[in-house]
Amino acid sequence: MATENKNLSQYDKTGIPDAGSLRFGIVVSEWNDTITEGLFSGAQAALLDCGALPENIIRWNVPGSFELTFGCRKMLETHEVDAVIAIGSVIRGETSHFDFVCSAAAQGIKDLNVRYDCPVIFCVLTDDTVQQAADRSGGKHGNKGTEAAIAAIKMAVLGQ
Repeated sequence: MATENKNLSQYDKTGIPDAGSLRFGIVVSEWNDTITEGLFSGAQAALLDCGALPENIIRWNVPGSFELTFGCRKMLETHEVDAVIAIGSVIRGETSHFDFVCSAAAQGIKDLNVRYDCPVIFCVLTDDTVQQAADRSGGKHGNKGTEAAIAAIKMAVLGQ
């Protein structure tokens, strides 16, 4: 398991650019909201810790992870942001719906990265159980939202 030896919330602040002049969009799925709210909290806290101004963090909600692509696209087209973080959680159920939603979210966010000159960070948990999702949204493995925020900062300054 990739996260057994790594806490997703740990980062070396000395190696991260100052986010004080950057603007971030965060698009959050309302489905599995106890998980996505944890991811959002981790992302927001890391952005603020690295110097981002509260007024430069724009949050939008969408119904589910399938809708993240559209929400992120609208964010890119209507706001001047330096990076967008797509936050979602898909938990395996009894049908193949899980596979379709996970695939669509991943492909859609990939397509936005190809089409736009602004990074869109994939922060969609695709877990087998609620416990696995909880462990990665502020639980024993840390917070994938924190990791996504650090990636957003690094990617935002990549081409500057």
